[in-house]
Amino acid sequence: MAGRFRHLPPLDSLAAFEAVSRLGSFTRAADELCLTQSAVSKQIRALETSLGIRLFVRKARGVELSSAGAIYQHDVLSALQGLEIAGQRLSARQHPDTVSVLATHAVSQFWLFPRLLSFSAEHPDITVHIHASNEMQPFMVPDHDLAILYGEGDWPALAATPLIQEDIYPVARPEVVQDEVTSLEALAQQPLIQLDSSWNCMNWPGWFAHFGIRYHPPKSDLTFNQLTLTYAAIQRGAGIGLAWHFMAADAIASGKLVRVTEYRANTGLAEHIVYDRSQPLSTAATLFRDWLIADAFGEKTTTTMLS
Repeated sequence: MAGRFRHLPPLDSLAAFEAVSRLGSFTRAADELCLTQSAVSKQIRALETSLGIRLFVRKARGVELSSAGAIYQHDVLSALQGLEIAGQRLSARQHPDTVSVLATHAVSQFWLFPRLLSFSAEHPDITVHIHASNEMQPFMVPDHDLAILYGEGDWPALAATPLIQEDIYPVARPEVVQDEVTSLEALAQQPLIQLDSSWNCMNWPGWFAHFGIRYHPPKSDLTFNQLTLTYAAIQRGAGIGLAWHFMAADAIASGKLVRVTEYRANTGLAEHIVYDRSQPLSTAATLFRDWLIADAFGEKTTTTMLS
């Protein structure tokens, strides 16, 4: 085996590469890895030498990935995540009271995390590991006990139960909306926080199209590529943005945010709790799954206003 993998770079150099590429700084990467900056620089130089390519472009402030480095980052991240998941699965076999769950960042932060606190209080003997990723796909589910997956629920290899029906509406901080906005036409004239995401996530053009209105976002509008970033901008008063009900319900109830118009889009899609049909769930995973389903179905539902 040693001969077969003799060309692999040291694992610590890959960890250094991942940290620098994510943080854009040797200094910040060194702090995160509890190393000196020179040690991190030495690892990166050794990695670049072994590969024969330049992974980073040095800038006046920090570093940026080269074109080759960006390709390598994708492969390294997948490999490191695979190692992490393999370790979690092995640990789960040794510790049957451990449950691993895959979910997007938004679902993990705004829906799953608060419920995890309640579940842990009721079942302190069960440990739940959350793996948040916006790159999740159905083929990744078998690497975890459970996953929360977005779609229609038609995955033949997966057992799926809907948890969160998709319900999307515009929100803002109360002081942002100076004049009452009651129509979709008036809303379209407002400066809106835009979402330009590479994954399947409704943006403003899609939301307006749900009501039969064509909308083209102006280039001057504030734009983010992550749902959690657009919601953070909404919370800070940067403008009006789209929010998913599972994210915004508590903030609206407390008065921190208000809905802008009464229009909401229910797409018929949902976040589903899923698991691989070929792998029977452990007792702990079954308990956590059933607890989440009971909690989800115990929540109040709302009615969509159609145009």
